[in-house]
Amino acid sequence: MNQRHLARNILLCTLLLAGCAGADKDDTSNPDDTADTDTDTDSDDTLAPAALSSNPADGSVDVALNRTVSVTFSEALDPASVSPTTFILTAGGTPVDGTVSLAGVTATFTPTNILEISTMYDAEVTTGVTDLAGNPLVAAYSWSFTSGETVDNTAPTVLSTSPSNYATDVAVTRAVRAYFSEAPDPATINATTFSVMMGTDPVSGTFAIDGATVTFTPSSDLIDATLYDAVVSDAVLDLAGNAMAEPFAWSFTTGQAAAAPGSVDLQSAADFAVLAGSTVTSTGLTEILGNLGVSPGTAVDGFPPGIVVGSVHAGNPAAALAQLDLTTAYNDAAGRSTAPISVSGNLGGQTLAPGLYVSGSSLEISDGDLTLDGGGNENAVWIFQMPSSLTTTEGRQVILIGSAKASNVYWQVGSSATLGTTSVMVGNILADQSITLETGATLNGRALTRIGAVALDSNVIQLP
Repeated sequence: MNQRHLARNILLCTLLLAGCAGADKDDTSNPDDTADTDTDTDSDDTLAPAALSSNPADGSVDVALNRTVSVTFSEALDPASVSPTTFILTAGGTPVDGTVSLAGVTATFTPTNILEISTMYDAEVTTGVTDLAGNPLVAAYSWSFTSGETVDNTAPTVLSTSPSNYATDVAVTRAVRAYFSEAPDPATINATTFSVMMGTDPVSGTFAIDGATVTFTPSSDLIDATLYDAVVSDAVLDLAGNAMAEPFAWSFTTGQAAAAPGSVDLQSAADFAVLAGSTVTSTGLTEILGNLGVSPGTAVDGFPPGIVVGSVHAGNPAAALAQLDLTTAYNDAAGRSTAPISVSGNLGGQTLAPGLYVSGSSLEISDGDLTLDGGGNENAVWIFQMPSSLTTTEGRQVILIGSAKASNVYWQVGSSATLGTTSVMVGNILADQSITLETGATLNGRALTRIGAVALDSNVIQLP
């Protein structure tokens, strides 16, 4: 047994003897433990659903008289909670008769009669709407729009697809998308009307609708070097009930699956949203949704007014164990070498597939946002190696699409990381020296430093 493993085992024994409750006695910034809660990731769903968008959008004008009204939510809803009593459409305070349906994460109100000409309508989804776990909307979601003078008789069409027709060397993790001329009726998008086939065998998967874009995400990776056929049938309707004039078909061929990195095991460090070597300091109303730790240092400053929804471990065995595990994880991330992809300078404006990205110097996200596309694979992993610094400039974002998860993104930083004012970052930052979040920056992930400090300023950091 080497010295690192021996030290880790000694710390683990110490932690088990001390007990998790006793570990909090070093929390000098929150002596009453009033802000501490159990951050058990295996607990039941307590997250409230949210209404993400409406169609027509708030403030829309000249809306077709034969349009339906729909709302897209953040998660699946309890069908029994979605009805004309919880999804309400009114004109001048008078309720509009209609029916309500639910398809996927989209609820649709279909008026019994066409809308009145040039009339303002108010729509509302009440807090009676709940998700499958019974969690209600936190607040009612309301918006308004104004009808026009005509009905919509124009049939929807497919403008383009991704992959494109006859595309080759398509990634096996790729989602399949159809871009329509207008938003389709969610109730008409299903495995029968939007099919992806390998020969005569249908590919199973799920559908998501974002405006006029329909995304089909296969349940598992596609097969290497295989021809696939996709068809959108003429049973697809638009929101006014118009059917496509004819089916739309295309095909593509997959390539060989690229070697993808596996995740980095953070071990006990995974319990921490913030972990520093020397100090953790905060200015303003910072919110940390997860544990905060520091070791071998003990200084934690700025809580309150900062809030820790979790436990604070200042120089105690839990923090020391996490630091040992962080070092192991840092060395693992830094030592990856299979199928490296060279990058340098600014990553802003790029869309990157899963993989191991290696830089010979510092990296930054500026002059554009960085998009990470999982291609429909929720287990996709990104590892970014850099021997120097990581910087995001003011307002820049890292955007996740294609089932990408923040928990599967790792930034191995050889020196220090700085997240610019109001920037939005995702992933696990494993820095050798320090991490600074400037005013209003947010992190969906972890800020973990081996040696130096974590400096915060009115930030939100949430465990992914």
